Amino acid sequence: MSKTIKVFAPATVANVACGFDVLGFAVDAPGDIVTMKLTDKPGVKIVAITGDGGRLPLAAEKNTAGVAVNAFLQHLNIQQGVEITIEKNLPLGSGMGSSAASSAAAAVAINELLNNPLTKEQLVPFAMEAERIACGAAHADNVAPAIMGGFVLIRSYEPLDLIKIPSPENLFCTVITPDIELRTEDARKVLKLDITMKDAILQWGNLAALIAGLMQNDYALIGRSLQDVVVEPMRSMLIPGFEEVKQAALDSGVLGCSISGSGPSIFALTDSENIAINAGNAMQKALHKIGLSGKIYTSKVNAEGARII
Repeated sequence: MSKTIKVFAPATVANVACGFDVLGFAVDAPGDIVTMKLTDKPGVKIVAITGDGGRLPLAAEKNTAGVAVNAFLQHLNIQQGVEITIEKNLPLGSGMGSSAASSAAAAVAINELLNNPLTKEQLVPFAMEAERIACGAAHADNVAPAIMGGFVLIRSYEPLDLIKIPSPENLFCTVITPDIELRTEDARKVLKLDITMKDAILQWGNLAALIAGLMQNDYALIGRSLQDVVVEPMRSMLIPGFEEVKQAALDSGVLGCSISGSGPSIFALTDSENIAINAGNAMQKALHKIGLSGKIYTSKVNAEGARII
């Protein structure tokens, strides 16, 4: 009962321009770390949280890690005591899947402690329940790649149908996170409930082509497909300097650039590590010109997802 496990779950880029709520991928860093152990006393307890500035709740039913573990235990009808410590390395409200990383790490940790009764894919619904309490919607485009790694397409939510999409070996991602916070709930409020048939056709054409480009290792097709005519036009207005940062990335030779998740983070995909690094520097300079600072993360696509450390 004294066995302790530590799990890392990575940041994620959701939507990926044209894939609102149905596509996301994992990056190497940053990520959250959950330390978990089983106890004799029933109930899930959050012992401590670091890195959040005291903002996240310790109550398990209000914390994404606690919600994921409770959902897992209830699903398997297990009465088990659990203690959780969370190390937050992802900034809150950043658009990089902060709430998803904690719940993903927690779901993988409890599964491992109980001898892996479920696959990684089967853990996704429990982390989705955590997303419901975090932002009001049980979406999977952050939690699925955080758990499973790589690119994950959500073909359907009812029933949940997840498809892992292969991607080119040398596909790099640059993410810049401005030093501002944008809550997912607020970013959802600006979205239209209805779109035109013209925009719908453009959007699903781009999404289909993006999936084809990833599977065929066709970088040019990936670049042509990273176009969002539905969500980016509205959410970009909430991100100071978005157009300048995007243009700086495009001028640096990236394949494409858009909003990461609900923002304010902005991501770009490239076929070269050098271009990814140069683009990050250019994006940061564009932010500085409007009086903002931001942190840059550059990595390949993380194919593994949450892992034991």
